[in-house]
Amino acid sequence: MESNIRINTYFTTLLEYCENHSSPQSDILYQLERETHLKTLSPQMMSGHLQGRFFSLISKLKQPKAILEVGTFTGYASLCFAEGLALDGVLHTIEVNPELEYLIRKYIHKAGWQEKITLHIGDASSVIPQLDLKFDLAFIDAGKMDYRQHFDLVIEKMNPGGIILADNVLWSGKVIDQKYDKDTAEIKKFNDKIQDDYRVENLLLPIRDGIMMMVKR
Repeated sequence: MESNIRINTYFTTLLEYCENHSSPQSDILYQLERETHLKTLSPQMMSGHLQGRFFSLISKLKQPKAILEVGTFTGYASLCFAEGLALDGVLHTIEVNPELEYLIRKYIHKAGWQEKITLHIGDASSVIPQLDLKFDLAFIDAGKMDYRQHFDLVIEKMNPGGIILADNVLWSGKVIDQKYDKDTAEIKKFNDKIQDDYRVENLLLPIRDGIMMMVKR
């Protein structure tokens, strides 16, 4: 137990060091982070500072004309990705929980992205096929049991060279445990699927809870 506490303290301190040596989040993102912690039951689902700066940087490097996000939660990642949109770019984000809509729209408006970000409330498996767009950047972060299905839907909507990011692919480190639960088993199946998929080149990054980065061939 004492060993686990030391390890957790070490990684918490290391994360703080990384955040302190990364560009700061905007005031609006800070406000959204605080309100997410105050008004949602699972604030840990939010991307947060370090991961958000990574998303922003990837988007700025790619300068996408179209971004697809599967799983909005309160919209933190959406605002980060939007920072790198091309001048005529758009971001489509999908959230299945209608109770979060007010908070998402509130901060899209605060950030001034209401003309750039389109929010879809509904199931991603129904929404994605209806989007008549090809995307340059995509983020998968909805129900973990649906990751493989969402990936197969998303990959068909990507331009060649498009980047797909999938969150939580280390699942608190459980992916290397000998015994694991149903969610962990599904994450492992997703990771194995991507590793064997000829359509993408992939890199698993140990950022926060793990990000699978894929480029469509």
